[in-house]
Amino acid sequence: MLTGLAALMLGLTACGAKETAAPATGNAGTTHAGSGSQTPAAAAPAAANQAAPKKLTYLGKEYTVTVPTDKIVITGSVESMEDALVLGVKPIGALTVGGKFPAIFSKITEGSTGIGEKTQPSLETILKLKPDVILASTKFPAETLEKLGKVGTTVPISHISTDWEANLNLLAELTGKQEQAKKALQSYKDEVKAVKEKLGPVFKDKKVVMIRVRSGSINLYPQDVFFNPSIYAELGAAVPEEVKQAKAQQTVSLEKFSEMNPDYVFVQFAEEENADNPKALQDLQNNPIWKSINAVKNGNVFVNLVDPAGQGGTAYSKIAFLDAVKSSKLMQAK
Repeated sequence: MLTGLAALMLGLTACGAKETAAPATGNAGTTHAGSGSQTPAAAAPAAANQAAPKKLTYLGKEYTVTVPTDKIVITGSVESMEDALVLGVKPIGALTVGGKFPAIFSKITEGSTGIGEKTQPSLETILKLKPDVILASTKFPAETLEKLGKVGTTVPISHISTDWEANLNLLAELTGKQEQAKKALQSYKDEVKAVKEKLGPVFKDKKVVMIRVRSGSINLYPQDVFFNPSIYAELGAAVPEEVKQAKAQQTVSLEKFSEMNPDYVFVQFAEEENADNPKALQDLQNNPIWKSINAVKNGNVFVNLVDPAGQGGTAYSKIAFLDAVKSSKLMQAK
């Protein structure tokens, strides 16, 4: 049986195949009146899909962009890269990590131009691509956003997990894929309901935490960042006080984490984020203090349940996380 994510990607691929007759920008397929090369019936969809400047509202701000378009550059916003995966959007330019496109994005980066590292966009390269819109990140400093704005229409995409629907819907509106986005969102919400019913009794009165091991250290996140909204707001686990108090990514010592003594722990560990300490996870797992934690003693630690490159607060990450939870022993727990 296909997982939700696999089924979604297969469905969107099929949708995309049906739409290839109409160019994304609406320019290449323009037919002059009286040319006789198309019947009026065949020409109608192309005309309806013709690109034109339009005012789009995203998180309370208005942007004028030519839509639908396939001339999109993504810089800084890994969230947008994940949304592109869900909708089958191939950006003309995309961010790189260590000089290459992360493997997780291979389906959408074939033919794309690398426009610099996540935090170091190449303005010159982006300028040469002549994008209709640049999807940047709210993590960028104002100076960087100002420079990008001089190259082309720039939309800072939120990195806050609770904005995930707005992020997906924006990309859908930019590319004319509103129907695909609507189906993806509804499918996810239906699945969450079913899984929450099963996990409600499992998580009741239990402390559930997701951590990320970065630079060899344990990191907690606020309740509206990373995968936390999936765990707390959607699957119903209670928000621990330590998570409520976190204002941003917060490094905690192993001793402090052991004092939290969680009953369930999700661990995300990426080798590239621990280059200076590649054995950090192994060292953590061998530490007596770690072994004293309830979750560890009871076998309720889940390491890289989903790809550690996932941002957490995106449709793609949420779908992948839900699929992984459905396939885990959590669903068999009493």
